Amino acid sequence: MARRKSFDWFVPALGLAIIMALVLPEPGGKHGPLHAEILNKVGVALIFFLHGANLSFGALKAGAMRWQLHTVVQVCVFVVFPFMGLGLWYLLAGRIPEDLRIGLMFLCALPSTVSSSVALTGIAHGNVAGAIFNATISSIIGIFVTPLWMAGVLHTQGQSLNLGDVILDLVIWLLVPLIIGQVLRPFIGHFVHRHKKALSLTDRLVILFLVYSSFCDSMLSGVWKGKGPDLIGVALGGGAVLFVLAMIVTNLASRALNFSEEDRIAAVFCGSKKSLAAGVPMANILFAGNPGLGLILLPTILYHASQLVICSWLARRWAHRPGIDHSQSH
Repeated sequence: MARRKSFDWFVPALGLAIIMALVLPEPGGKHGPLHAEILNKVGVALIFFLHGANLSFGALKAGAMRWQLHTVVQVCVFVVFPFMGLGLWYLLAGRIPEDLRIGLMFLCALPSTVSSSVALTGIAHGNVAGAIFNATISSIIGIFVTPLWMAGVLHTQGQSLNLGDVILDLVIWLLVPLIIGQVLRPFIGHFVHRHKKALSLTDRLVILFLVYSSFCDSMLSGVWKGKGPDLIGVALGGGAVLFVLAMIVTNLASRALNFSEEDRIAAVFCGSKKSLAAGVPMANILFAGNPGLGLILLPTILYHASQLVICSWLARRWAHRPGIDHSQSH
């Protein structure tokens, strides 16, 4: 019998973190009693250390040979998505707040998500090894490609991004902890596996704190004054357009290249998803000191919630396609 999907508390918790920031912003603001400026960097490093410690090199190696699958996913994530973002960037110029426009472009430049892409590919009986490889490689590529896209776009608006310093910060706070976690995996892997639920909870709580502190700074600086709920509609609508187009592109590319059904599922899930776990830490580094950080993150947060709901439904639907043996489900 298929296992019943448990309630995922993380999405409503994201909403609660934002509400807390709107109601009680002082503790999480810059130089507030929680010292978010210090905890944020420590939290970013912790997230990527845990990702490195959780990463099985054997699983990564197992999925490395499907180069056509990897090409489709990475091109969609780092080329197709950003070009769609550029379309929105110019279409919405002067029509929405600048920080929200930056946020939509930032969403498009982000890497694919790791845990949910792999989990949903597994539920749908897709190529899990291929999903692990693509999601992991995407996270590493994003450390360098995401700031390049943002620097290029901001430059067209006369804004500057110190690319060298930003990439150095991303390497120090994201890539180095990831590598350390992977290097230490032979020594701590058993501990990580035994306490997987507790460490996953830690990872999510850190992300929630990063979201809370980002919105605290925006609230304290007055970014939300005069802003109506229509901004949520714009962010949701923009994200919906991007998601549908990404699903179409990955599906068409998979069929054109005669992918197996398992590879197609991995391509669709990995190629259409964007990582909140990478996006929040990256935004804290890329836009450090920007009081509009909460508004910049809004599209990524809403996209994350939407993709979880839609892709979970798709995964369960595809899991019952003809030819799948359910005798091993439990």
